[in-house]
Amino acid sequence: MDKKVKYWIELSDYDLETAEAMYRTKRFLYVGFMCHQTIEKAFKSLYTHKINETAPFSHSLSYLAKKGYFYNDFTDFQKDFIDQVEPLNIEARYPSHKERLLKSLTDAKCIEIIKETRKLQQWIKEKL
Repeated sequence: MDKKVKYWIELSDYDLETAEAMYRTKRFLYVGFMCHQTIEKAFKSLYTHKINETAPFSHSLSYLAKKGYFYNDFTDFQKDFIDQVEPLNIEARYPSHKERLLKSLTDAKCIEIIKETRKLQQWIKEKL
């Protein structure tokens, strides 16, 4: 595996472990943030693999997938999940609606986000 591709995947794995640690400590705002980071770095790995150049400096999941020409490979469910996780990056950094976001990130919701993040990350790894 190319060093840059491997670099992004290793960071993605680390971020998923961090999301799980945040879940165990009930830091639900950061579960969403770290799941976004997990997917972002996996997307950058796939982008680098497919395009053979440095991934764009962007946190937008849909932008990275479209620029990497793999957005259309996603199922509708995966696209919906990406849309669900995308705002968690900004809201965790700049929580203008922190209380509302925290209410939506319940224990069960965080378990679901982690599970779907892991599945999407595995799907990406299979493409590498």
